[in-house]
Amino acid sequence: MKKNIAVLMGGRSLEREFSIKSGQRVSNALRKLGHNVIKLDINESIVDNLNSEKIDLAYIALHGKDGEDGTIQEILEVLNIPYTGPGVYPNVLSFDKIISKQIFMSLDIPTPPFYFLNTSSFRELGSSKLLPLITKKIGLPLVVKPSAQGSALGIRIVNDKESIPEAIISALSYSKKVILEKFIDGVELAVSIIGKEKPRILPAVEIVTKKKFFDFESRSKIGETDYFVPARISASSNKKMKEVAMAVHNALKCTKLSRVDIIMDTKKEIPYVLELNTSPGMTDTSLLPMSAEAAGLSFEELVDEIIKMSLKD
Repeated sequence: MKKNIAVLMGGRSLEREFSIKSGQRVSNALRKLGHNVIKLDINESIVDNLNSEKIDLAYIALHGKDGEDGTIQEILEVLNIPYTGPGVYPNVLSFDKIISKQIFMSLDIPTPPFYFLNTSSFRELGSSKLLPLITKKIGLPLVVKPSAQGSALGIRIVNDKESIPEAIISALSYSKKVILEKFIDGVELAVSIIGKEKPRILPAVEIVTKKKFFDFESRSKIGETDYFVPARISASSNKKMKEVAMAVHNALKCTKLSRVDIIMDTKKEIPYVLELNTSPGMTDTSLLPMSAEAAGLSFEELVDEIIKMSLKD
């Protein structure tokens, strides 16, 4: 049945252009599926724009601030407009990596050891003096990253203690809190989960980038990264990866859709969880569509499944 579907894209985050690409591709798929598409940029007029249209469903093609932190979800809840992806609660928890990692630790879900600092602790509490102790406890190399940001923005892998302050300053330009995390040498995996009543795990994507890690450029440009679907890991590692990914999906109370990013220590066969994404990209180089294709779903079929389960709300 033909529906009026608002595709929410753009917004004010640093991932705006990436979001627009996702939104355009989803819009094209929705039209092929016979739906009426209303493309909406996220700005100060969004509430008026949503109210002025008869909308059956909002497809959230937003990434980062406002799209994955619970903001747009809360607006849609107030307006009684069904939407794709997890609700307010999972978005709030997953967007702040410090909160989500604390939840993982409380449930014995493997995640790299870490400490966090914020701007006030640097300015008022002299926490910069703790850096040598943190480095000693975590070891080098370590990963410095913003606590609330997507697409690997602001992340640096630091190999020497002299480079840590600069990496922290850079990360703090993206978020008020910064994470110093143990670097795990392993296979980088993206595990997509789809479905509401009976969520299922799609084939995992193994990511092999030409750079030190899967940064923003590696994610957005064709040819910067090689992908293997399904991932080239052992059957026992694959089993552990799936168990951990579903545990994360359930721990953050996701419904309908999520993507869990994992580093698999293949020697110890430990899947370390980095984060959960509530609005995975839908571009030509995005990981969720790759997983869906490996599971036998075309892009249009993937979008159709997301739409149908979201309309049940």
